[in-house]
Amino acid sequence: MDRTAYSLVATDLDGTLLRGDDTVSDRSLAALARVAGAGARHLVVTGRPAPRVRPLLDRLGCTGLAVCGQGAQVYDAGAHRMLWSVTLDRELAETALGKIEAEVGQVHAAVDQDGVDGLTLIEPGYLMPHPTLPAVRVERREQLWSTPISKVLLRHPELTDDELAGTARAVVGSLATVTMSGPGTVELQPCGITKATGLALAAEYLGLGRRRTIAFGDMPNDIPMFQWAAHGVAMAGAHPELKAVADEVTTTNEDDGVAVVLERIFGTS
Repeated sequence: MDRTAYSLVATDLDGTLLRGDDTVSDRSLAALARVAGAGARHLVVTGRPAPRVRPLLDRLGCTGLAVCGQGAQVYDAGAHRMLWSVTLDRELAETALGKIEAEVGQVHAAVDQDGVDGLTLIEPGYLMPHPTLPAVRVERREQLWSTPISKVLLRHPELTDDELAGTARAVVGSLATVTMSGPGTVELQPCGITKATGLALAAEYLGLGRRRTIAFGDMPNDIPMFQWAAHGVAMAGAHPELKAVADEVTTTNEDDGVAVVLERIFGTS
């Protein structure tokens, strides 16, 4: 591939750019530096909300834009402000949650509050899939809806993520968009909002387009991003649904799969 073929590199974080211990390898950092040296831009496109991404952006040296909250937020890391955000209507979210529980029984829920300093609130019984991420436990579900939210996170004590996501999609309809972004992470977000909508908006801010965008991911929530980008690269450990639409499959996140591809495109020196 010509190193000038791509002007925008979009990477998911968990299971993709990040290793299992939430670190970015020296090899990956070097590859991203070569991307910048070639005049291309790197965009983090993640399901994590902006407040939970900020420390990682600092480690990556990112002072530009990041797409957070499954595409519901375009965050300016340098200015520490939202350029754009959309919230999930809390009444619709509560209705959607009721419809899901009518089918599968009790689920455990959490929410990400809107804003650059929003908290993650978790109700009794909800276990954070990433123990390194901070969360505030509330006593009653009603407290989850106390302030505007960007999304709802769901876990079921018995169903697999695929089973829970499939049922949720079947009953939620237009109340919300259902995504699955990682182990133990089924989410409800504003209807029509995906990583692709956030990525497209951020690319527009940067004056860049889809035809010169390469995207990396590992879960079904990355499918819209792959469909938007010119080239989609799935990690070796990616969900089968993502691999089915990927243009290629690289090595695992533990084996620097993002760097492997970027080195091929942008060189190693």
